[in-house]
Amino acid sequence: MPFLTGLQSETLRNKLKMKRRCVITGIGVVSPNGIGTEAFSESVLEGRSGVRRISRFDSSTIEVQIAGEVSGFDELAWVEKKERKHVSRVLPLALCASAEALNSAGIDTASLPLEQRRRFGVIMGTGGGSQEFTEEQYRLYFHGQLSKMSLFCIPTGVMGSLSSELNVRFALKGPSHIVTTGCTSSTDAMAYSMRQIESGRLDCVLTGGADAPISLGTVRGFILMKILTEKWNTAPEKGSRPFSADRDGFVLAEGSWMFVFEEYEHAKARGAKILAEVAGYGSTCEAYHRVRLMECGEEPARAISLAIKNAGISVEDVDYVNLHGTSTQLNDRIETRALKMALGDERARQVPMSALKSQIGHPQGACGAAGVAATLIAMQHGQLPPTINLENADKECDLDYVPQPGRKKTIEHAVCNCIAFGSKNSALVLRNVAQG
Repeated sequence: MPFLTGLQSETLRNKLKMKRRCVITGIGVVSPNGIGTEAFSESVLEGRSGVRRISRFDSSTIEVQIAGEVSGFDELAWVEKKERKHVSRVLPLALCASAEALNSAGIDTASLPLEQRRRFGVIMGTGGGSQEFTEEQYRLYFHGQLSKMSLFCIPTGVMGSLSSELNVRFALKGPSHIVTTGCTSSTDAMAYSMRQIESGRLDCVLTGGADAPISLGTVRGFILMKILTEKWNTAPEKGSRPFSADRDGFVLAEGSWMFVFEEYEHAKARGAKILAEVAGYGSTCEAYHRVRLMECGEEPARAISLAIKNAGISVEDVDYVNLHGTSTQLNDRIETRALKMALGDERARQVPMSALKSQIGHPQGACGAAGVAATLIAMQHGQLPPTINLENADKECDLDYVPQPGRKKTIEHAVCNCIAFGSKNSALVLRNVAQG
């Protein structure tokens, strides 16, 4: 069945007297451990690392030489050669994942009538956006290579241009918004998308996250902060070690994980396959520090509790948690404490949890979308992704983090958790519609 018009969709909802619900009907992935959802799915369930030696620039003179790079990705398949100098790497990553998400949802945006394209938005999250592009423009400027600079150095460097590029490519005329809240960026963007659909403003949203922060300047900046691991340059795949006693920092990563969010009745009416429902969201700020978390874990716990309440479920209904799990001493310890507070100590010990960043590193503002993608895969396969490199758990990190080889489990409700610089905390709850 073709897309409904806005009036037809509203008439159908009134007739059925149904509350507007937000579901996921499409997914697209460009990840360090797999390009395309199928490759990503296989890697996630098998616990395959995508962390490797940095190849995008010469890292031999700096302390950190590993990252979650997307290798074998053909940027020119998505951006014309003559245009490549005018855009950031984040754009082809986002275009590739978005095209797959739309295709998996069975949507050809070019064939949609104008009214439907006006009710189809682009709302995505990114931490740095085109930061590596801007860094390169400054490098050219200060080396006297002005002729090599892009004439679009300003518009491309503006954060909001990224979503506009997707609107232009896919001819979508709904809102074009970027949400940038640090590591919670894509989680917050997906929540904003959910609210747009629930409120009736939009029927569909292309949403998720993309980041491409692997550049010399960015890596050096994180080295100054002393939050990247420096121990695993000769064994990159072991570098990201969430909840392990010997963890010493995160691994920087890149990638894009995009989705089609759609109003439930709208999706059902056109015969779309529903992957999951986005059932709840919670967000808080500790108002504490630009980087550090408070040891008590109260505000991350409250964000999780708010998401569970918003989904209309209890802690007993939570079957799985996809953790932020950065592999820093502070984050992993406090996130563990927060889960105990949010779920209750006894229930927290019963719920299996895993950290995708052990496999891909930390893709900054895109990490929430990456966690949602991994959770969808877990729901579809009835199999929990393992937390790899968990060889000796920290005594203060004593929950069930699902070490290799993973585990079979049916998931009805899952929490996807994120924590960000600036004291931010956000969580989503996904509901497996096939399970009710």
